[in-house]
Amino acid sequence: MKCIVCVFIFLALAFPAPAPDKFKCKSQGNFAFNSLYKPGNIMLGAIFAVNFRAIPPELSYRSKPGQWKCDSFDIAIFQRAQAMVFAIEEINQDQTLLPDLTLGYKLYDNCVNLQEAMRGTASLIGGEDDIFNNYQCEGVPPVIAIIGDPLSLHSISISRILALFRMPLISYCATCSCLSNKQEFPTFFRTIPSDTVQVRGMTTLMKHFGWTWVGAVGADDDYGLNALLSFKEEVEKFGCVAFSETININDRTKIFHIINIIKQSTANIIVLFLTKMVVTVLMKEIVHQNITGRQWIASDPWSAYPVLASNENFASFGGTIGFLTRRAEMPGFEQFLLQTKPSLDSNNNLLAQFWEALFRCKFPTNDSKTNASVVEERVCTGSEDIKSTKTEYTDVSQIRASFNVYKAVYAIAHALHKLASCENGKGPFRNNTCAYMSNVQPWQVFHYLKNMSFTTRSGDRMAFDENGDTLPVLDIINWQKDKDGTMISKTVGFFNDSAVAGQKLTINESSIFWNFDSGKTPKSICTESCQPGTRIATRKGEPVCCFDCVPCADGEISSGIGATECLKCPQDFWSNDKRSQCVLKEVDFLSFGDAMGITLTTTASIGVFLSLGVLAIFINYRNTPVVKANNSELSFLLLGSLTLCFLCSLCFIGQPSDLTCRVRHVAFGISFVLCISCILVKTIVVIIAFKATLPGNNIMKWFGVTQQRGTILFFTIIQIIICIIWLNTAPPFSSRNTKNQNVKIIFECDVGSVTGFSCLLGYIGLLSCVCFILAFLARNLPDTFNEAKFITFSMLIFCAVWITFIPAYVSSPGKYTVAVEVFAILASSFGLLVAIFAPKCYIILLRPDLNTKKALLGREQKNK
Repeated sequence: MKCIVCVFIFLALAFPAPAPDKFKCKSQGNFAFNSLYKPGNIMLGAIFAVNFRAIPPELSYRSKPGQWKCDSFDIAIFQRAQAMVFAIEEINQDQTLLPDLTLGYKLYDNCVNLQEAMRGTASLIGGEDDIFNNYQCEGVPPVIAIIGDPLSLHSISISRILALFRMPLISYCATCSCLSNKQEFPTFFRTIPSDTVQVRGMTTLMKHFGWTWVGAVGADDDYGLNALLSFKEEVEKFGCVAFSETININDRTKIFHIINIIKQSTANIIVLFLTKMVVTVLMKEIVHQNITGRQWIASDPWSAYPVLASNENFASFGGTIGFLTRRAEMPGFEQFLLQTKPSLDSNNNLLAQFWEALFRCKFPTNDSKTNASVVEERVCTGSEDIKSTKTEYTDVSQIRASFNVYKAVYAIAHALHKLASCENGKGPFRNNTCAYMSNVQPWQVFHYLKNMSFTTRSGDRMAFDENGDTLPVLDIINWQKDKDGTMISKTVGFFNDSAVAGQKLTINESSIFWNFDSGKTPKSICTESCQPGTRIATRKGEPVCCFDCVPCADGEISSGIGATECLKCPQDFWSNDKRSQCVLKEVDFLSFGDAMGITLTTTASIGVFLSLGVLAIFINYRNTPVVKANNSELSFLLLGSLTLCFLCSLCFIGQPSDLTCRVRHVAFGISFVLCISCILVKTIVVIIAFKATLPGNNIMKWFGVTQQRGTILFFTIIQIIICIIWLNTAPPFSSRNTKNQNVKIIFECDVGSVTGFSCLLGYIGLLSCVCFILAFLARNLPDTFNEAKFITFSMLIFCAVWITFIPAYVSSPGKYTVAVEVFAILASSFGLLVAIFAPKCYIILLRPDLNTKKALLGREQKNK
């Protein structure tokens, strides 16, 4: 394997130099690394980020370039490297897991620089010997697996190299979802949930709080670009991304461009998929421009550092919500950290750098690969008391990434345990063979890692899925000030992507600190949700989250918030005033309880009583000359028919039914024909009576009482026949009219056969016209009390009422249509009653002196 590596790192480290007699790979130079080292039977490699700045050498192109130097030692991050050392020491002391071998390690600092990370990887897999003679790649490789790199960008590059040798790479911080692609990164594993889980957690939180208008900024690399793409896809399922930008800390113009977008955007929720180093630069500019009133959502690489929001940064970044791997317990880890001692061994120079950064001193003999940026206030003695310090290094209250490192080491240890437990004849390799601990290879460890599952000492379950990802559970943290003013990451909930829908998110809202003047949950929407009664109308050329709210049309509703369309109400329902729900339409008909119904009923009752009263008067005074002179029998019958006319109007009041619809029209037609027939016969009698007074005319005997009765009966029977035919072909029926008025259901009577109804009305009209013409022609005849004049006037009123009824009937809506019809019946009936009988009642009741034969004859003589 060593010689294969030589070929691979042709440009990086060495050139193949085949000799005539044998092949040799000679290293063209060695690199010095910040490192931690301990020998063992089986070696584990590691790439960590401890220093956060890499200083390149001067490139003059005249001499060999010097070594890169590292700066900005991070004490808190060094805890992660120590977590690996702690786990290996714990495993070596465990007599049950790997009792017959000792694990060693070689850990390199990448200085957050890809070149350094690649150099470290090449050194780990190729070894650091000057000459490699074994071209057949036999024997135990320098390392069997590598833990790291913490950065997704680095892990992508490293994993592509390690995949060639099927060497496992287990990262504790690389979250890029692209690394779950097993075709491209087959040997990559991680003990932290991927960005896919993190993005789903973020979007679930946003849906929970109703944040549909959000911005996002990502690093201009594979990690940031993949995270932004995944985030946009998830957000667009329920909301919109107001802006999505990538940032490069070396491009100041781009940074200012992003700042301006953040200031101008109405999005109050902004997600940052950035590393700690990049977000620090962006924070500085945001605070400088005093941008507040934003709720920041932090991705895993920087959400673990609440100290970033200390002091002047708190106004802008206090209350930041982040997603981190679950907090865990590591028994004995704090005591292990407190026992840390410096070392001047070049293979463990990170311990010296840690000591110098912690106590702000300098070892005079330290020649580690650093620019010694610490202030040389004093010389380090190595006897300083680490227990007297209170730093993030010894703080084990928020163990997250360090626990991921711990799990990664134990995953390899459990894989080795299974490998060592293999029995010949039952092995997983060719011909059912097993691996041998004396010559274990990375690809063999990789085989066992794929199906790894175990429980840590603290009770946490650890397993890899088919993509090499760990269990998808994340803590939700909130940056807050502790009682002493220090910044802390307070756990306010968690997200479990493996839970059933609706139970993935658990959040304690009362524990969240909202860094806003109101102190309440912020809103972040482009347009307020459309309220019930309105629907969303998208704006052309704008995101779907920016819209107008259009009121629903009449008869349509939207009952929920944010409806995209209005629903039409069922036939018997109509929208309420707010268009928020369908309500039963108002039932409309002329009822006895309405004011109009009461008025018409009262009027009809008065008409009935007046008709009956006049009838009683005529019966009482039937032997007087006035009654006798006006054909008392016809008068009695006319008054009875008028009474029926008044009564039939009551059939038009009340809720229609099939029976009442038939009764009302039949009663109306027959009663009015009977009434008009009586008046017509009365008119004929007047004319015949005048003709009978002429000498030699004996016509009266041909139109006596029997003929009069027969004529009335004949005319009435014709109407009855019309009604019978009508009722047997297409009778009237009750109907629900929903067309004339949208908000009402009008109960009305449909005439059924228009022809039948027209015949009924036409026959009444025919008799009325004949009666009017005859009465008009006989108006000047010298009859007693000038009866023809009274009949002419009554028929004139009758015809006028029914002629004006037609347009009023057609133009009246709802129950007013029936009211007009009832009014026409009552008006015409009162017209007949008053015009014909009022003069006679006047004489009978008020002028009895005129109700004598002598007075009648005197009047007759006067007329002659």
